[in-house]
Amino acid sequence: MTRDQIKVAEIFYSIQGEGKWAGVPSVFLRTYGCNFRCAGFGMPKGENTTEPEEIAERVAEFKTYNELPLATTGCDSYASWHPKFKHMSPLMSIDEIADKMHELIPNNTWAQPGGDDIHLILTGGEPLLGWQRAYPELLLKCVKNGLRNITIETNGTQKIDPLFSNFIFHQFTKQDKLHHKLTFSVSPKLSVSGEPWDKAIKPDIINSYQQYGYTYLKFVVATKEDVEEVEQATNEYRKAGFTGSVYLMPVGGVYDQYMMNSDKVAELAMKKGYRYSPRLQVDIWRNAWGT
Repeated sequence: MTRDQIKVAEIFYSIQGEGKWAGVPSVFLRTYGCNFRCAGFGMPKGENTTEPEEIAERVAEFKTYNELPLATTGCDSYASWHPKFKHMSPLMSIDEIADKMHELIPNNTWAQPGGDDIHLILTGGEPLLGWQRAYPELLLKCVKNGLRNITIETNGTQKIDPLFSNFIFHQFTKQDKLHHKLTFSVSPKLSVSGEPWDKAIKPDIINSYQQYGYTYLKFVVATKEDVEEVEQATNEYRKAGFTGSVYLMPVGGVYDQYMMNSDKVAELAMKKGYRYSPRLQVDIWRNAWGT
């Protein structure tokens, strides 16, 4: 792991579209690299999409992320891990990343008038996969500029590196009374993703996140069978000590597919007593890059 650079897929200012902090103005740092492909989303059970590969065959047509087509099946952020798009994710220094983020936010500060804060979202790809040792220096620069709220969007399979652990414990966990808050938004991958259970469901790892900050689960689902699998996974997490909330979120990286699933998933969430998560970035911007 490097400590002075991060391979960055995207940096953008938007609203958090999902989970506990939906609707909050946020800066997103999307890192490059993931240990999963999630090729099953939006496909018939047991089948995997070839859409990222088909887009990759045309990679020469695209110069920037914003020119890339949206994926209707599989992972909706495919360019953040597919090797054919790796050149679109530059290695950036910590100073470059911090300066870019501060340029994006109102008044160039995370702390806004009236007490509201801009949040920082570390996402991917899988943001805990390869860049944890670079985060302390970056986040310290942001904390000095008023940052108090961070969400790590993770698939819940990666342990916290000791160096990062020490930083977040002293800067966020111990400072919770000062309203410095760290949230783990964990999206474990069910069979609907195409990923195998033994690689995707890691209860002890998710339980370990709770020592640092509030941790919740956010499952992408489409059917009653998917929700039954959510119950099975949640039981495993509870046995390991997980105490947070559980959200159901509809499959759908594009608007039509999302709308086709949203009411059904909301009804399943109500029936089972889970929370419902929207995808506001799909509602508002049709899930365009940079949203």
